[in-house]
Amino acid sequence: MRDAVATLIKSYDTTGRYFDRAAVDALASYFATGAGRVKAATVVNADAAAIVRETGTRLFSVLPELIQPGGNAYTTRRYAACLRDLDYYLRYATYALVAGDTDVLDERVLEGLRETYNSLGVPIGPTVQGIQIMKEIVQEKVAAAGIDGSGFLAQPFDYMSRQISEQNI
Repeated sequence: MRDAVATLIKSYDTTGRYFDRAAVDALASYFATGAGRVKAATVVNADAAAIVRETGTRLFSVLPELIQPGGNAYTTRRYAACLRDLDYYLRYATYALVAGDTDVLDERVLEGLRETYNSLGVPIGPTVQGIQIMKEIVQEKVAAAGIDGSGFLAQPFDYMSRQISEQNI
């Protein structure tokens, strides 16, 4: 897993360039938001189980057919698997949040996920909707803690949603 600094260095090293103004500005932006990223991750970590439960509650209130007979979250085992997956998304989003880089999401979550979900018959739309609901809950909790995460908080959630939605299979 790389962070924003390692990714930037690798990019410039690969092309044999010194840091230019854009690189310095990117580094300054990352470091300026560092404390906020760590504080936001602390808020998420302290309340992760509640965030996942609330995400499930909101998702199933919007899409109740998922937990009705024949739905993809019907039966205790499938419901638990859905919450488990939401927990994975939250945990890795937190890693990406602190790193300031979505590399960990590609490596540990997204590679092959769409194909796996398609082969298992897991609908992509509700998965993306769940990730977006989770983002809203995290934003609410971070804002309630008095942390300004407006510039970086949505990035990992939006990235996962885009990648799951748009990857070719």
